[in-house]
Amino acid sequence: MFIKGSFMKTLLNTTLALLAASALMLTPTQVLAQAGSDWELPRTIDGHPDLQGVWENNTITPVERPDVFGDKQYLTDEDVSFLKRRIAEIEAAGADALFGEGVLQAAFSGEITSYDPSTGNYDSQWMAERTIHRRTSQITDPPNGKFPPRTEEAIAAERALRQHREDHPADSWTDRPLGERCLSFGAPRLGSGYNSYWQIVQSQQTVAIIQEMAHDVRIVPIVEQPHVDGKVQLWHGDSRGWWEGDTLVIETTNYSDASSSGPDSSKKVNVERLTRTGEHAMQYQFTSHDPGSYTAPYTREIIFDKSPDKIYEYACHEGNYGMTNILSGHRAEERMSAGN
Repeated sequence: MFIKGSFMKTLLNTTLALLAASALMLTPTQVLAQAGSDWELPRTIDGHPDLQGVWENNTITPVERPDVFGDKQYLTDEDVSFLKRRIAEIEAAGADALFGEGVLQAAFSGEITSYDPSTGNYDSQWMAERTIHRRTSQITDPPNGKFPPRTEEAIAAERALRQHREDHPADSWTDRPLGERCLSFGAPRLGSGYNSYWQIVQSQQTVAIIQEMAHDVRIVPIVEQPHVDGKVQLWHGDSRGWWEGDTLVIETTNYSDASSSGPDSSKKVNVERLTRTGEHAMQYQFTSHDPGSYTAPYTREIIFDKSPDKIYEYACHEGNYGMTNILSGHRAEERMSAGN
């Protein structure tokens, strides 16, 4: 049970102050050193690092650094102990599911906010066990752990989309988000804790990355060949990969403008860097150059953990019964508004 009221607020403020003031205890190099010096990087028969298998992204690390952390980049041992205790309390309560950054927010505040209170909710049994990593934000550049300022065009586009969905929530299936239509959840999809598993399969000339969410598969050639013609635009872009030492680098261009709600998505270039750092750990870095949405590039870093689990089918397709019900439900709302 969580303590609420004025005492909870006092406890929360004291805890946040201690977290913000505590010093860095472990550097990334020290963390890797603790993995054990006997570990050797496994390699495929052609000599490249073996990244194959199922990898989970169940981190509680938020995308942006919470203000309470200030310039602090890494959690201390005391921070980790506090978060482990709070997460255990949350899981024991068996309450609503906490998606994405909701775990960290609930650990600090003691409040579990429903994901979708209007239509019901997932409970905690739907979620994977979450992992505590040391970074206080996934964003490593800019150094403040925040997204760069958004462009005026992106702000205007978001405002217009919000207004459109208020005025026309389901006049047509095209009024609904891409994920709701089962068209795309984005690639790479980096949400954590829910269908957040990847499976990697390698051959000499190709790397395949299977995303559990929406069972999307990205086929990445790792041979020298140019990107497709700029006129060819795709939901998940056109990827090309190469090895830089023991790091797999993937550059993706040719995104469709329809693949995102932001403006000029076709100008976006994403670069991913996958480096295995231990028997059960893979460092994943993601740099996005998205001039339509942000005034500067940004970089995120996530630790993917090796998993013995399997990836299961995410049975979602356009034309799903959910879309039929959404559209027919809005037709019923229209009839009731008209007095019919």
